[in-house]
Order: sequence, then C-alpha cells, then structure tokens
Amino acid sequence: MFNKIVIIEKINMLECDLKRLNDLSKEVIYYTDLPKNDDEIIKRIDDADCVLLSYTSKINEYVISNCKNIKYIGMCCSLYSKDAANVDIDAAEKRGIIVKGIRDYGDEGVIEYIIHELTEFLQDYKNLGLWDEYPQELSSLNCSVIGLGTSGTLIAKALKFFGCNVSYYSRTRKMDIEKELGITYKSLNSCVKDSDAIFLALNKNVLLLDKEQFDLMKGKKILFNTSIGPGFKQEPFEEWLKEDKHFFFGDTLPTIGNQKLWELPNTFTINRSSGGKSYQAYKRLGDKVIKNIIDFLNSK
Repeated sequence: MFNKIVIIEKINMLECDLKRLNDLSKEVIYYTDLPKNDDEIIKRIDDADCVLLSYTSKINEYVISNCKNIKYIGMCCSLYSKDAANVDIDAAEKRGIIVKGIRDYGDEGVIEYIIHELTEFLQDYKNLGLWDEYPQELSSLNCSVIGLGTSGTLIAKALKFFGCNVSYYSRTRKMDIEKELGITYKSLNSCVKDSDAIFLALNKNVLLLDKEQFDLMKGKKILFNTSIGPGFKQEPFEEWLKEDKHFFFGDTLPTIGNQKLWELPNTFTINRSSGGKSYQAYKRLGDKVIKNIIDFLNSK
C-alpha cells in the first residue's frame, strides 16, 4: 500500500474506479484543475510516493529531482514510447522510479467514428454533394490501412466486415492478421495509389506520407487520420487538398497539422477524440491504471 497517492490533474477515470484507489493508499488527493507550472506540480506532489497524471501535464527532470519520495508514476493515458511520453522516463529510472502507462483503451470508439463518417459521406446523408455519380455503399470500396497496430487492425477488421477490399502497409508484415482477416499486404506507394480511402493509424510523431505518396493519390480519394498528430508532411498534403475530389477526415484538430485547413469545404472534423471518451473507454482506462498499480505493489 502507498502512503499517499496524488493525482495532479483531472484524469478520465470513473468515480467507482477512483474510489478503488482508497484501497491502495492510506491517503488519496485528487486535483481536478491543471497545474500552472512545474513548481505547482511539485507543491501538489509534496511527499507523495505515488503520482498519477493524464496527458495534459508534464513531469520533467526538474519535478522529479524535487520530489524525493516518488516511487511510482502512473500515466493515465497512452504510453507508446519514451520519446512521446509526457513523463521524463529516463530521469525517473535514474532515481529508481517506476513509470507505467496504458494502451488500447479507446480504439473501439475510433472504429465507430470512421464507419459513421465514411458511410454518411459516401451516401451523402448530409446533402453536401456526392463523392461519385451515385451514392456509394462500403461494399467493394478499395481501402488501405497505414499502420497495423491495435487501432489499425480494428479498422481493417471493421472495413472487411462491411465488404471493403482491404490492403495495408506496416513497417513489419503481419501475416497472421492477413490470414485471419483476409487482407492484403502492399507497399506504401501501392496502398495509397490503389485505394479510394486511406486510413492513417500511426504512432505519435510519425510523419509517413510525403510528396511521393501524395503525388500518387490522384482522382477521387478520401484520407482519414485518427493518429496522434498529422501522420504526413505538411506542404505536400496541403497541395493535395487543393485538388477536386480530395477529402480529409480527422477526429481531433491536430490531425490536420495546420488547423486553418479545417475552414476548407473538403475537410471534416468532430473536434474531439473519437477514442477514449466513452463510458466503456473510461472503464477500460481505470481498470488498466489500477492493474498497473496493483502489479507494482505486488512486486514489492
């Protein structure tokens, strides 16, 4: 059991899961506003041995060096790599502090967003103008998923369920998933050239599509991005957007890079994360955060 858990900012855990923290620590302090600076974070942490945070604040080396009692930092958000983390994991490890994050708690919502937006667009349910001569079903639509991690795999599975022809590109070929879902591996250039709709499911800070790929994306094309960040080089993407019948969808504002582009008639956003905001996602998040804490305490 910890002596004190401090949650330095609002986290996306349900009340029932927040109450479970009381069984894991003698004291739990929960701040629901954002700390203004590092010194305020230090003041909030004080003598806590366990710290929890979301993705909206950072714990850097300065904070870590001024909070001597920390034994465990729990990231209540996705942790993909040290470089992309909002905690200085190297600084923490030098002081023997364990840092744990979570993954794969909001991907189901991403799939629902994509199918909703894609169907609405192809059928022109909002009367914005037809993409093709006739309204289109998902069946037989040529689609490519770029990045076959958890989210990309779920996207491919959903598209396949609706009858799309699905190919994918990934840094490593996933032959077991190919066989299971009946999808086809192609080079990156072949994926973007051959597909009507391209779906980016990339890790944070990965800018994969460049001028070479956008030059191949001619004719009627739909580009979806549900990655954390753009997933492409900005200048060739903006040139691509100028062409007729090129359309871009992103759930959050940063998915497009230059946010002024949302003013264009061929770009569409719901302006909020499609994954991680539902009751079910909050429950998965809470379960994983608490499991990480229990595993740490059991290891001691």
